[in-house]
Amino acid sequence: MSNTSDRLGQLLVIAGVTLFALLAGWLLFVEFATDLADLFGVLLVFALGAAALRFASGLAGSQFPTYNVAEVGVEGPITRDGEGNNPIPTGPVGATADEIAEQIDTADGDPAVDALLVKLNTPGGEVVPSEDIRNAAESFDGPTIAYTTDVCASGGYWIASGCDEIWAREPSIVGSIGVIGSRLNVADLADRLGVSYEQFTAGEYKDAGTSLKDIDEDEREYLQGIIDGLYDRFVGRVAEGRALDESEIRDTEARIYLGDEAVELGLVDEIGTREDVIDRLEDELDEEVSVREFEPQRGALARVGMGARAVAYSFGAGIASHVDTDGLGVRFRT
Repeated sequence: MSNTSDRLGQLLVIAGVTLFALLAGWLLFVEFATDLADLFGVLLVFALGAAALRFASGLAGSQFPTYNVAEVGVEGPITRDGEGNNPIPTGPVGATADEIAEQIDTADGDPAVDALLVKLNTPGGEVVPSEDIRNAAESFDGPTIAYTTDVCASGGYWIASGCDEIWAREPSIVGSIGVIGSRLNVADLADRLGVSYEQFTAGEYKDAGTSLKDIDEDEREYLQGIIDGLYDRFVGRVAEGRALDESEIRDTEARIYLGDEAVELGLVDEIGTREDVIDRLEDELDEEVSVREFEPQRGALARVGMGARAVAYSFGAGIASHVDTDGLGVRFRT
């Protein structure tokens, strides 16, 4: 069905439902109402009409969709819950990994959607949430294109490498194919303050990396083994998605690259704007493209919370990224 026919169908549905509601409201609240109801009749009619308009718009959108491409955004640090280990955000506040994966699945189940755009502006984040988003994009039934505006690094690139194509701008930052584990060592400070560490555990490595005690060589080797295993996984996933040799990926040594350099290395397919990506999809689908942005639906309290975290970040809360608050001592992230 053409976009013109879809829009006409939407207008007819909206107009029909709204006119029916207005007529019903007039008859119920004005024409056949008591004197008391007459005072409020007109207001009730318009209220009913407004509610009907909203309902009809949703109904028309589902029956006569005017989009054929879904866009899902990955912005800010990639975390499971939107906050990670820090109570104060350290980057632009976006949807959580679970929400993003859910929106991709929703788009995949939408019969109107033929292709998927994954918009990336992220420095990376937690390993498993990055993998979850990548799996959702990789499972999408149709062409998938990842494109980055500013940054597509680390966990962001983990996600992008699961798409059919990756696009970037010339000054975009791409890469950082590596894994980092960090711990804050405050053992000396605790000694100076007269704070002693005593913990009861079962299992030799249960408290490995705890910040209040010095780390020994066995613990360091154990934790480095976890980092190495995650790195091998990262390299393997990128090699699989980009059809590159693992040695080529390891040779990058987790460096970041500008967009045009990333193209030369095979990390990015094309340089271009979002409009160029749309043109590419129109060639792929052989039809005019109309994009709908799929976003998670949040209640009023959740929106207020997201807004508060965004304001906190804008006032310089990024300093919190240097403080470990998870109580485990070691953080693993891409």
